[in-house]
Amino acid sequence: MSATRLLVLGVVRGYGRAHGYRIGTDLLAWEADRWANVKWGSIYHALAALTRSGSLLDHVGVRGRTEYELTERGEAEFSRLLRTALRVPDRHTDQLGAALAFLPSLPRGEAIALLHERLASCEEAERSAIERRDGWDWPPHVRELFGLWAGDATGGAEWARGLIGRLESGEYAMDGEPGSPGPPGSWPKLVEERADAGE
Repeated sequence: MSATRLLVLGVVRGYGRAHGYRIGTDLLAWEADRWANVKWGSIYHALAALTRSGSLLDHVGVRGRTEYELTERGEAEFSRLLRTALRVPDRHTDQLGAALAFLPSLPRGEAIALLHERLASCEEAERSAIERRDGWDWPPHVRELFGLWAGDATGGAEWARGLIGRLESGEYAMDGEPGSPGPPGSWPKLVEERADAGE
């Protein structure tokens, strides 16, 4: 799964319609180049691939800039990538980082349920890695690999429990709640409201 695809779809979804430069400046402002290895080239590659696959529609906008808009297929792909990244642990954190950027796109109950699935997977991975480490004979140094996997799974489970607890206690404005980023296409309104409030 590509974190870049999820991030690009999410930004286009947030604005309703956006050109490549706006998408790129947003993602680089979030430092996605550091935690998701997003580069200008990968953004434009993702835009082209998502347009070819029917997830995005391209329009020639003001001053000849190409603007992109999510299709139904793109909404379904965004939803799939977001839910998978939250639910399925991966040793690469870029997908999870991309999913967390759009966490408020989900209703609170669904986000909690997906994180419970993630937690169960982490706990099973921890149990399996410890069992393999403790039962490994030769070569003995390979036990360290299983120990590393167990440590990763333990940390992932602890983090998931913490986020579940924060969501259950009402932290973060989620989809459908006051103060959430809102439905697709609502980001320009949110930007204007913040500018009017002097933020």
